[in-house]
Amino acid sequence: MRIAYSVHDVRAAERRLMERLPDGALMQRAAAGLAAVCVRTLGRVSGARVVLLVGSGDNGGDALYAGARLARRGAGVLAVLLGGERVHAGGLAALRRAGGRTVEPAGAEGPLARADLVVDGIVGIGGRGGLRPEAARVARLAAACGAPLVAVDLPSGIDAGTGRVEGDAVRADVTVTFGAHKPGLLVDPGRGHAGVVHLVDIGLGPELATVTPVVRARHHQEVAALLPVPGPESDKYRRGVVGVAAGSERYPGAAVLAVAGALRGGAGAVRYVGPPAEAVLARFPEVLIGPGRVQAWVAGSGLGDAPEARERLARALDDGVSTVVDADGLRMLGPAPGRTARGPLVLTPHAGEAAALLGVAREEVEEARLESVRQLARQTGATVLLKGSTTLIASPPGEADAGEEDGGTVLANLNGTGWLATAGTGDVLAGLIGSLLAAGLAPADAAAVGAHLHGLAGSLAPVPPTAAEVSEALPAAWRRLRSSD
Repeated sequence: MRIAYSVHDVRAAERRLMERLPDGALMQRAAAGLAAVCVRTLGRVSGARVVLLVGSGDNGGDALYAGARLARRGAGVLAVLLGGERVHAGGLAALRRAGGRTVEPAGAEGPLARADLVVDGIVGIGGRGGLRPEAARVARLAAACGAPLVAVDLPSGIDAGTGRVEGDAVRADVTVTFGAHKPGLLVDPGRGHAGVVHLVDIGLGPELATVTPVVRARHHQEVAALLPVPGPESDKYRRGVVGVAAGSERYPGAAVLAVAGALRGGAGAVRYVGPPAEAVLARFPEVLIGPGRVQAWVAGSGLGDAPEARERLARALDDGVSTVVDADGLRMLGPAPGRTARGPLVLTPHAGEAAALLGVAREEVEEARLESVRQLARQTGATVLLKGSTTLIASPPGEADAGEEDGGTVLANLNGTGWLATAGTGDVLAGLIGSLLAAGLAPADAAAVGAHLHGLAGSLAPVPPTAAEVSEALPAAWRRLRSSD
């Protein structure tokens, strides 16, 4: 599991560890790990041309000490000093002793044009806002040179705590992060700047053992362990029945797609209640039609805005079981639906729908996804799945998944693909999550497992996929996930 802690908690853990270590030992651990990744990225070190982009403080120090290690192995290392007089003195001395050279930012263009590797050590985890103009200019030169770019701890210009990108920022091919992941490496838009992330163990584990993480991202095996598996005594009712109140005469396809997802989520049966029943039966004759007992509901996709649509949603919310609300259903909810529904509630908005629920512009949600999903969970009293290339799931305060009062740990699903940004795939996801709920998973787990299966199916479906093809790829996604268990 990839676990990310707040910047405050990481710094506090570093301070506690440094008090027990010789002076500079922690930075040397970080530099050794950084240099090792640079060696693997280069392939051949001797004779390679390495350019360090060095800001002030410890982030630049890590880059300088790593550069000294590379220089001792025969690399030609040049440091572009962006930190002025505040460049880490010990690291700078070590680089020069090893034969490394330095240059002022005005002279960076030529060396960067010839670089085999660039190391971004401009700004550390305490940075706020985008890069300053001089650093931004040098970062653009680095991006244009075509050499692999390795970021130190996180790409400069990314907010380590939230993933926000406010202004110019480095886009790395590889990020080497120390001690623990930072939230900005697991949450878009920051995650999109990080490239491949390597975690270097510098000994922070015991210091963070009792700290509540900000974000968790499960690996395949951990998701696979949550998949519902029928036992020898199972029948279709014991495995769970999911009710679907989606679609309308105007939008029959939404009903078909929500049912398609529900049929492949592990429940034993799917019950459909709604006007386009003929369209559902024509595609899926195994579906039960009409009212009856269910263990979870999926409501909202394609309901439209007729009075009858609101009645269908209200009946689902009043049934006392877990309910997934998507699409049109989100517009019909009251201000705190999780506190008025008779059963647990899972909301699945995309950024535009989340913005409407929060009363802000869509851009605000896209720029601050972590804060937005936590705020929605607090405001609605529901488990919220915020869709996107990085899907985020937040539980309401007071639930076991939520942790602290401010929203606790957010679950992140990292296997999404841009090909899922097509009409109807959200209907499939809603049905899939509802089925996992009916099969017995807790709300946050059902949302996280559903998002993971959905993302995997998106990568296995034909390119470019339709929503129907994503649903048809779900069995292959199940097989792929179970084979990793």
